[in-house]
Amino acid sequence: MSGGYRADATRGLWKSGTVTVNVSQILRTAAERDPSGTALVETSSGVRRAVTWAELDAAADAVSQGLSARGLRAGHRVALVMANRIDLVVAYFAVLRGGMVAVPVNPRSTAREIGRMLGDSRARLVLADQTAVDAVRAAAAEIENVTVVVDGPEPEPGEIGFADFLDSAVTAEPVAPADPEALAVILYTSGTSGQPRGVMLSHRALLANIEQVAQLAVVASTDVCLGLLPMFHIYGLNCVLGQAVHQGVPLVMVDGFDPRGLLELVRAEGITNLAVAPPVIAAWSGLEGLRDALADVRVVVSGASPLDPDLADDFRQSSGHVVEQGYGLTEASPVVAVTIGASRTADGAPKPHSVGRPPPGIEVRIVEGGATGEGRDAGPDDPAEIWVRGDNLLTGYWPDGSDGPRADGWYATGDVGMLDADGELYLVDRLRELVIVSGFNVYPREVEDVVSEAYGVAQVAVVGLPHEETGEQVVAFVVPLPDIAESEVRESVAAISRTRLARFKQPTRIEVVEGLPYSATGKVAKGRLRAMARRSDLNL
Repeated sequence: MSGGYRADATRGLWKSGTVTVNVSQILRTAAERDPSGTALVETSSGVRRAVTWAELDAAADAVSQGLSARGLRAGHRVALVMANRIDLVVAYFAVLRGGMVAVPVNPRSTAREIGRMLGDSRARLVLADQTAVDAVRAAAAEIENVTVVVDGPEPEPGEIGFADFLDSAVTAEPVAPADPEALAVILYTSGTSGQPRGVMLSHRALLANIEQVAQLAVVASTDVCLGLLPMFHIYGLNCVLGQAVHQGVPLVMVDGFDPRGLLELVRAEGITNLAVAPPVIAAWSGLEGLRDALADVRVVVSGASPLDPDLADDFRQSSGHVVEQGYGLTEASPVVAVTIGASRTADGAPKPHSVGRPPPGIEVRIVEGGATGEGRDAGPDDPAEIWVRGDNLLTGYWPDGSDGPRADGWYATGDVGMLDADGELYLVDRLRELVIVSGFNVYPREVEDVVSEAYGVAQVAVVGLPHEETGEQVVAFVVPLPDIAESEVRESVAAISRTRLARFKQPTRIEVVEGLPYSATGKVAKGRLRAMARRSDLNL
């Protein structure tokens, strides 16, 4: 590898001398260091498949060559609509190796959702597997100038099969472009209103966070990692996959969650590093045989959404493992803070509700009044907005890079938190009306737009409420049109949600009410809705 990018104020994998400036280079390094070592293990339909680092690196070269043969060049967007499989990892590194931009998409999204992301990103090519092929075909039919590559099913007229795609590969070895500021990934996430926004993450941002987290030894050189978290999500993509490849340790990939089946897999594969979300902790806590199944596990880390301290304590009692926690966001690639290396209580657990401290290279401020000016730092234990600064931050939002970090490098997260006297971060609330279901962002506006089109709906407001298994749940408050039966409204809302929204976005509660509460400024008072729903007081 070669490169000469230097920046005096920052440092990391991508800096000075002989450096890594393209994320795909961490795969090349792992292949050179241990070519015959196990890189990935995939378990699907009872069939185990494994590849070495050399095989994974060679496959990424072949796919990158195939992309070039199809006329794709640096900067072109390639959508990856695939489940957690070896081929997804191959495609991801191949796209980056050619200087192109990866657009990971939830393979269980609806055709409408996929089409919106394909159209917005102006993807030139989309790679789909069996999980997503029907929705991708429906989405691509409405978009011009997009090539569909099918991995698994028989291609239809106008599509390309994955084998034929590889056969078209050119023979020249791909050379990863050496610009750390080049765009690497666009990940669609929720905003305050309107449609999802594409977060623009550069090679510099992704590599910086990999290095920042690596300094805390979250993944050790002897670990075998669990790849349960979906890789269309930044947590699975950069925290799990990125760390495993950087450390050169095996990653056991799983698509879907079966509590007992996963425990058996952990034991069978000797998995020692578990990166999960709170629903996994909830499903495992108290399960018979849990302690024995996790006997060889070194670390359990929960992220993507807050973990209730009582649940963490229950899990510790039944498993013998402390649950480490973290806080992050897509815009930070994603880790901002983690409890590993932070303060402990007398019994060795992280402080209740704490999400830890920032890794080296990341700064956090708690800022009051930032929306109207420069803002000022809040005092210890005073809640205010969390601001972040570091090399791991986004460039901005697609396509023009707007709303990125300020000129001084600080980025306002929209989350409310506080720092204690020890410098540990606590999450309090969100300024944005964001709902996080099993770690995935849902913004109410999108759900409201869909539900408002259901038969018999006059008004709708959507909020998030706590849920034991998924962290939060989507709750829709619906005001019916006159003379429409409550049962009809519920059925129509449920039906249109199933058709138009991904499963995790669908309302799990549909409350039919006479009217919605409003604030003095004429906005729906969603705080009142949440409070009333918690009390089951729906007589509005």
